[in-house]
Amino acid sequence: MFKLARAIVGGDADAEEVTMDVFLQVWRGAAGFDHTRGSARTWLAMVARSRALDHVRSRDRRQAAHARAAERVGEGMAVEVSPAVAADQRTLASEIRTALERALSDLSPDQRRAIELAYFAGLSQSEIARRLDEPLGTVKTRIRDGMRNLRDRFATTGGRS
Repeated sequence: MFKLARAIVGGDADAEEVTMDVFLQVWRGAAGFDHTRGSARTWLAMVARSRALDHVRSRDRRQAAHARAAERVGEGMAVEVSPAVAADQRTLASEIRTALERALSDLSPDQRRAIELAYFAGLSQSEIARRLDEPLGTVKTRIRDGMRNLRDRFATTGGRS
């Protein structure tokens, strides 16, 4: 499985992560194995291939997002600022980060985890559902409700408690 994953993802560290995900999925889903559809080896290979391709797609989406952000910088979205303005921006960014952390801590643990995986780890809702071993609909609802709670909080308080 590791060799197959490495051939698809192109690196040892990523292949190790994929292999770990495969073992976890196999452990959780072993009861779903049907020997009439093929050998255990074939099933493991298909799971490994699927996980590796998911990993590559996720990585590609993150790289595309970084490329789009770099293009915005080139389009003048980011500008040189004086040291005094930069210090003010760092202070504001710190205040926003603190407010966001406080708001996230007010969410249910399930909502917070789903939002963190979506926005900070860059995972799709399908990837989050697989990682948390939860139904896709449940993950979508948690993200929607959590984002609504965050929006309402920032709309009424500006993020302050």
